[in-house]
Amino acid sequence: MKILMLLESEFPPDIRVENEIAALTDEGHEIHLACITRKGRPVYEKKERLNIHRKPESSFIYKSSVGCLKFPFYFNFWRKFVNRLFEDEKFDAIHIHDLPLGIIGSEIKQKKGVPFILDLHENWPALLRHAPHTRTLAGRLLSSDRQWIEYEKRIVREADLIITIIEEARDRISSLGIDSGKICVVSNTISTDGLSIPSKKGDNNEFVLFYGGGINKHRGLQIVLNALKLLAKHNMAVKLQVVGAGSYLADLKLLAKNLGVESMVSFMGHKPYLEMLEILAGADAAIIPHLRTENNDASSPNKLYQYMFLGKSIISSDCLSLKRIISETDSGFIYRNDSPEDLAELLVKLYNARDILREKGANGKNAVIAGLNWNSDKSRLVDAYRKLEDRSR
Repeated sequence: MKILMLLESEFPPDIRVENEIAALTDEGHEIHLACITRKGRPVYEKKERLNIHRKPESSFIYKSSVGCLKFPFYFNFWRKFVNRLFEDEKFDAIHIHDLPLGIIGSEIKQKKGVPFILDLHENWPALLRHAPHTRTLAGRLLSSDRQWIEYEKRIVREADLIITIIEEARDRISSLGIDSGKICVVSNTISTDGLSIPSKKGDNNEFVLFYGGGINKHRGLQIVLNALKLLAKHNMAVKLQVVGAGSYLADLKLLAKNLGVESMVSFMGHKPYLEMLEILAGADAAIIPHLRTENNDASSPNKLYQYMFLGKSIISSDCLSLKRIISETDSGFIYRNDSPEDLAELLVKLYNARDILREKGANGKNAVIAGLNWNSDKSRLVDAYRKLEDRSR
């Protein structure tokens, strides 16, 4: 099949999208990706077996996305882009990454008679409820929770194949009256092919806790900093390494200073993938401190599988999908997401329990090797496309 994918952001990078493209091209499909650029990237680029089509996005169009269900500017931008691509190329399917552009997939399905694949990376209505830009007065006026809920119900009904990132997300979509037979779970697991990171450990007297990923308020790192303050009275040599960037970074640095825990935290910024894994390899344990929200309760973060593959015991908040996977694989420990006290108490217990940490870490690595990896998820994606292709003939 010749597939047109739509992605609202700059590309690359996007690990999930890159993995899906590689899986489908390995199967013999031809992939074209339509995305935006605000960085002056080429409007067309050929990268190995991928064709990238970019359209420059103005500040006005970018900002208009928050009100896309009320005003036509944002969707019209994408309609013109996609219609031009269909005039230039003949595509056999349209694959939409995430909910907002679902209407474009639905319209193309009706006009061109091609299958519409909806790839839900997030619970979009729930995500918007906690997004800073929708919590302002203007944001609340432009982005209606009720409208997004109804929009999602409509779009998932019209999709021919729905891809979700975790079983909890699949069950939520199914509860909207969608036949589970057209929902496929493709998690954000990692490819372990050729991936080998040597184990590194620094000062054995220092307990190193690692976090890697985006830095936003809902990721919960503020809870970790408050837990570190509670640990100070225990005279524990604890170091939190934070690798990543995001809108909440400046707030976290200020919080660390105000709490008096600056010396216990290393904000290391964004790092290339392999360098990030090398830093992770030197940690005693790794943390996923996400706050509980509807979206985070059905999440499948890359970091979970990265931590597991490198044999690191996971210290995680009690978001439902994280709690389930860690419990099923016996790969770590759970604390209450909004409780620095609960986290601090757990860290005190684990500080001198390195053998237990290594045991839990080994369990996680074994689980990834046994099947909790991209090869398994790739097979589900490819099989779902085969079935879709058979139905379309």
